[in-house]
Amino acid sequence: MGEAVGWPGRGAGRLEAVSGEGRFPEIISPVRRIGRREFDFERQVAVMAIVNRTPNSFHDQGSTYALDSAVAAAVKAVDDGADWVDIGGFAFSAAQAGIGVEEEIERVVPVIAEVRAATDAVISVDTHRPEVARAAIEAGADVLNDTNGLREPGIAEVAAAAGVSVVVTHSLGGPGRRVVRPSYADVVTEVADFLRERVSAVLKAGIAADRIIIDPGHDLNKNTFHSLELTRRLEEITSIGYPTLVALSNKDFIGETLDLPQGERKEGTIAANVVSILKGARILRVHDVAATVASVRMTEAVLGWRGPLAPAHNLA
Repeated sequence: MGEAVGWPGRGAGRLEAVSGEGRFPEIISPVRRIGRREFDFERQVAVMAIVNRTPNSFHDQGSTYALDSAVAAAVKAVDDGADWVDIGGFAFSAAQAGIGVEEEIERVVPVIAEVRAATDAVISVDTHRPEVARAAIEAGADVLNDTNGLREPGIAEVAAAAGVSVVVTHSLGGPGRRVVRPSYADVVTEVADFLRERVSAVLKAGIAADRIIIDPGHDLNKNTFHSLELTRRLEEITSIGYPTLVALSNKDFIGETLDLPQGERKEGTIAANVVSILKGARILRVHDVAATVASVRMTEAVLGWRGPLAPAHNLA
């Protein structure tokens, strides 16, 4: 049984427990300045809104492909409570040969520039290409979110030179490369080993430890059983020590688990995200911002990280 939890300003204000039960893994540099915002990942969860400027994204199917639609979606997400906007121009499953570097730059840079001018939210660019990363950072991106684990030659050096934060994500094949029937002896162990190896590589490339975030890559070259196991044992990923991002929103493992199509996976996504928070995740990449923000704030309150906004019941 855990000890009593104090509200912010009353005691430690975070979950403690007897014999270590319920204690979250320690985070390297939990208090971080990312872009124009500061986060304390010992007692705070950041909500990252997804804005895909692609015609073939698995969820939005091009609804934010037009520049004005992408910018409007990003601004609305921030108004709905998002701390962070993730802007991408290359769908993970897209055929790589069909999207050139210049086209990807033309998709993401104008959105980043307009969102940077309109909000103080953290902006990340979802790309695995160093040329795109450089252009995006120059336009105002604060974070490089690379679903290829920063394996492309030169990309880690671009991030290091700019001093931006990076998201190191596990995937077997990387964007645009299909892996047929992916298999793992132990998916969690193999993902954790990959992330440790890639973190070591980006540290050697000159990226500071307090700029590193990790992502186990749910559904990226993984089947539903793999993604469920990653969620079930997520503490083995969060215990690596870096803030952990999870990108579960509307993914196939949720749809297949519940036998639900796109557009009907919000509740399953929220449930999986809350489980992930309880296992140490601190950044949630999502489509449904307002619902996620409410669920995150409630989870933070239950954990004792924040007090109620309008306490009145049985207090008069």
